[in-house]
Amino acid sequence: MADHPNVEIARKGYDAFASGDMETVMAILADDIVWHTPGDNILAGDKVGKEEVLNFFGQLAQESGGTFKNEVHDLLANDDHGVALVNQSVTRNGKTIEGPSVHVFHMKNGQMTEFWAFNDDQEEFDEVWS
Repeated sequence: MADHPNVEIARKGYDAFASGDMETVMAILADDIVWHTPGDNILAGDKVGKEEVLNFFGQLAQESGGTFKNEVHDLLANDDHGVALVNQSVTRNGKTIEGPSVHVFHMKNGQMTEFWAFNDDQEEFDEVWS
């Protein structure tokens, strides 16, 4: 059975992010995307619109020295929603963390309109990003 088209779109986005192809990533995001990052750290908060999300991705790369990675284990999606099960890793300020994260997103007309990240150990995530 073929994957849902939104699974293919999400996979394309994760692959593009991993290779640094921000042009492809931005094409997948709706102009008014809302990106929610949990926690109490320098990354936390809501980013609204492609420009803020692109700046956020730049901050991820800069603050981590390019070490931030998402390894996708599985993607599920239907016409409106998607879920990515990922393993995130990053090294920052001499500390390395690695662990599971769940990404939940809304899709509309082939674009991501809203995104939430849920980290397995938010306290550890906050520590490395503070």
